[in-house]
Amino acid sequence: MARMHIRRKGKSHSKRPVTMAKPDWVEMSREEIAELVIKLAREGKRPSEIGMILRDQYGIPTFKQVMGVKLTKFLEMNGVTYDLPEDLAMLIEKAKRLMSHLKYHKKDYKNKHSLELIEAKIHHLAKYYKRIGKLPKDWKYKTYVAQVE
Repeated sequence: MARMHIRRKGKSHSKRPVTMAKPDWVEMSREEIAELVIKLAREGKRPSEIGMILRDQYGIPTFKQVMGVKLTKFLEMNGVTYDLPEDLAMLIEKAKRLMSHLKYHKKDYKNKHSLELIEAKIHHLAKYYKRIGKLPKDWKYKTYVAQVE
């Protein structure tokens, strides 16, 4: 998939396993993995962080291979919800960091432009999530760039 604000395609991504069958080397049972995932989610970890912990510390390549359902769907079924979708929340955090930077460095025009691009991505994603029903229709992100100018 192409990137939003550049003309190149992204090449950095992980390779998916060839088969979706449970690997032989996974020693944990499905119940143990389910308990671990719910415990990590209740500690405040996001789904991508949980996936990396499972991969790096427990040797589980993908959650879906072992459990048969995606991690976010599994968390929803077990009553663990987040206020915002993860990609939108990460973009908002990134925008907040840039806003605090621009508060002290007012002449940093390159970062001001990158903040505009990030906020465009936020608006684009918010529109999508409103359309599919993951965000309420009246949810609004207040732009910082419009306030500065």
